[in-house]
Amino acid sequence: MPRATTYLELSQDGAGAHKFYEVTVEGTVVSVRYGRIGASGQSGTSTFPTEAKARAAAAKKIGEKVRKGYAPAIQGQRAARAVTRRQATSVPSTARAVAPVLWRFRTGSAAFGIHIDEDRCWVGNQAGDVYTLSHGGDVLARYALPDGVKCLVADDFWIYAGCDDGKVYDLSSKLPFAAYDIAADVDIFWLDIREGVLNVSDRDGGLTVIDHEDEYQWARRSQGGHGWMVRADDRAVYHGHQRGVTAYEPGGAGELWHTPTAGGVLFGWQEDESVYAGTGRHVVQRLSKATGSVEATYRADTAVYSCATAPGGRFVFAGDSASSVYCFAADGTRLWKLGTGSGSALSMQYLDEKLYMVTTDGSLVCVDASAAGIAAAQQGTIPVTVDVKSAAALPTYTPAATVRTVSSASVPAGGVVVECVRDGGRLRVHVVSDGFEPSWNVQFPRGMREPGTRYVVEALHPAQAGFYRVRGEIRRLI
Repeated sequence: MPRATTYLELSQDGAGAHKFYEVTVEGTVVSVRYGRIGASGQSGTSTFPTEAKARAAAAKKIGEKVRKGYAPAIQGQRAARAVTRRQATSVPSTARAVAPVLWRFRTGSAAFGIHIDEDRCWVGNQAGDVYTLSHGGDVLARYALPDGVKCLVADDFWIYAGCDDGKVYDLSSKLPFAAYDIAADVDIFWLDIREGVLNVSDRDGGLTVIDHEDEYQWARRSQGGHGWMVRADDRAVYHGHQRGVTAYEPGGAGELWHTPTAGGVLFGWQEDESVYAGTGRHVVQRLSKATGSVEATYRADTAVYSCATAPGGRFVFAGDSASSVYCFAADGTRLWKLGTGSGSALSMQYLDEKLYMVTTDGSLVCVDASAAGIAAAQQGTIPVTVDVKSAAALPTYTPAATVRTVSSASVPAGGVVVECVRDGGRLRVHVVSDGFEPSWNVQFPRGMREPGTRYVVEALHPAQAGFYRVRGEIRRLI
């Protein structure tokens, strides 16, 4: 049988999808390729017993996509999604001493994403690689995502990576999957997630809020463009941009306050009662969450690319465009300034007297931020930095191109069955297994939802907002 290829696209004006789906049949082999328009996308193949069954399977896939709004198209005629990749200049530090770097891991590409929790360190780079490491610097695993990683954010146990393909991937299981698909006209700059609600800030100064089922909730346009900061809590969503910081009510009903900052906001952080904005005019400013008033100012020597705090804001850290890292007391007093030795810090996080930074040369570095370690460094005594290497057999996980199947007789012990159903014109996923609240919906990838289809997951965990999150691989039940 000759090779037959069907190419489809779904591109919605204003606020919608911007993606393609391609099916190729060659003999008994069906190949599928899909992803963001203009990108190479992901691919997978399946082999069938006969050519007739292969053609039938391909026709079913094409029919499903057409019913969802996909249409035949000519590849290359429609423009790719707009993507802004942050250009950050970095010059050598003027500090007289270098920070006590305990270990360094070079990711191989410029890196912006970082998350440090009690168990491990996460770093994501522009090549689409996300690595996990121990706090001692051992590389544990790699996630290979389809496009560059903008940022990494955590929501309780769950870890998400926002990527240039407009998708936000759930990395909480070994097989990552796209939990959110952001509209094609939103040029993502930064993300935050709280109780399943995704907050997206973009190039144009827009703020878009999406719920745990990947459904649009509300949007606002702030006074300035280039929204490099978004943070959220139960009181507000805090949006930092070129004209300052704006706080919006969580439900989007209106603006709570707006505070102009000393320079455009390039990074943001939050504590319980304050938000911190690092700006292009060499400062970090601490703003009251209640009123927006400026409570303290922390002055660096060049533009501030990143900032973080010790618990409660006891110390405030900042990384500037001149490859320096600073520490301030809560009242704004500068305690120290040291060179990073690895370029400028684009993101940072503090945990247990260590400061973790990702830098312009694509490195994740761990700095000894204890009083003793800093005092020794200021006197010129620093530890020998360990250059961490990846193991040759490093476990690597990629988003699944196709959903694996499992029979009813082979459901693993403890597996949870969920079902996709139509509810008021929308596709919802509900729990079928006993022991769960039947009225709660399940956070589930939109691309996998097929009416009447049942799936098996390893576990479900309840969220405070009244829905379930998936833990483990998703498999179709047959």
